[in-house]
Amino acid sequence: MPPRRRVDVAAGEEALGVWRAAGPGEDVPRATVATAVRYSLEELATLAPGRSVEVRVPPYGAVQCIEGPRHTRGTPTNVVETDARTWLALVTGSLAWAEAEASGAVRSSGIRADLAAHLPLGSVCG
Repeated sequence: MPPRRRVDVAAGEEALGVWRAAGPGEDVPRATVATAVRYSLEELATLAPGRSVEVRVPPYGAVQCIEGPRHTRGTPTNVVETDARTWLALVTGSLAWAEAEASGAVRSSGIRADLAAHLPLGSVCG
C-alpha cells in the first residue's frame, strides 16, 4: 500500500518549482520549503516503498522507504539525515549523492542508507 499523501501533489510541485526557480543561495519562504520537502519525501516513499531506511530532513519531516527488513523500535539502523537545502538539491538533481556525502552535507548510516539509486527523483525533476 502506498503511503498516505499529506501534501497535495499540485501544491508540492508548485513549491518545488518556486524553490528551483529561486536558484542556489536565494531565500525561499519557509512554508514553501516545508511543502517542497514534505512533498518530495512522500514522492521518495512512493517511488521506493518499504520501511528499511528512515530519511530525515529536520525540522520538516521524515519518511521510511526502501524494501528490506522493517524497522519497528528504537533508533533505526539505516538512517539518512540532511538539511532542507541539501535535500531539495539532491531531489532536483542539482547535487549528486556522492558529492553531498563527501562534503558531510548528508549523514548516513547502515548498509541500505545509500539513496544514489533513487535520487534525483525523476517525478519531480521536470
